[in-house]
Amino acid sequence: MPVKKVEKIWMNGALVNWDDAKIHVLSHVVHYGSSWFEGIRCYDTKKGSAVFRLQEHVRRLFDSAKIYRTQVPYTESQISEAIKQTIIANNLKACYIRPIVYRGYGDVGVNPTGCPVDVSIAVWEWGAYLGASALEQGIDVCVSSWRRAAPDTFPTLAKAGGNYLNSQLIKLDAVANGYVEGIALGVDGTVSEGSGENIFVVRENVMYTTPLSSAILSGVTRSSVVTLAKELGYSIVEMAIPREMLYIADEVFFTGTAAEITPIRSIDKIVIGGGKAGPVTKKLQTAFFEIIQSGQDKHNWLTFVR
Repeated sequence: MPVKKVEKIWMNGALVNWDDAKIHVLSHVVHYGSSWFEGIRCYDTKKGSAVFRLQEHVRRLFDSAKIYRTQVPYTESQISEAIKQTIIANNLKACYIRPIVYRGYGDVGVNPTGCPVDVSIAVWEWGAYLGASALEQGIDVCVSSWRRAAPDTFPTLAKAGGNYLNSQLIKLDAVANGYVEGIALGVDGTVSEGSGENIFVVRENVMYTTPLSSAILSGVTRSSVVTLAKELGYSIVEMAIPREMLYIADEVFFTGTAAEITPIRSIDKIVIGGGKAGPVTKKLQTAFFEIIQSGQDKHNWLTFVR
């Protein structure tokens, strides 16, 4: 999905023109993937533009950098405010938000400590990540031949740019074989997550999801869905999920800021349930979208831009 150009990008404390938002080719991030980022959504609710779970996303951004011994040169509140100001500067009611912390131009050795820590925030209009009909009809996915890394190799709790080389391989593998998305297994052969989404499995009205120890990102939307599911009366079991459990599930769905709550209609060409969004998935979608469309938010998940 191509990025739609807007007027301004926030870079190191200043709003600059879109075409001027550039970095040096010898920036450390270009050579070693030394960046930490977030994907956040701002929704056009009935009560005005609101960012979904802004504080949690910004906290995770800082946590990701901390894991890599990187000090962000701003406070969490400063970054949150900069995100709101960037949305306002571009006159957007709804948008995707990409704050990114990265090692800039200074040294081209593997050791990053001689390079400055830069921060940028971009916003742009963005629709359904996995296709316009995906939320209702579901998507066709495969189990990827690429696995997630072992827990003592890459820290998957960090949303780090370099980690997404693995995600690219998973996505490319799926697309090359005619699927929309791929599901990665962990080093032990149990289910991990999608290339950029967490995963839930439903069987006999019980919801199962993979634990943080299964090399997954601690998803903000995943956390939201767990809360909503409990409110709807569903039991949530966090456990290592064997691959074959995917095939015999009543429902399987992805969660993520970009994917929101996207049902999976087939895995490895095996139809899941009725081959479209199932009743549990639909109830969760309804509860989720009611909050972001109405602006009525008892969970304090919405941060209004103005």
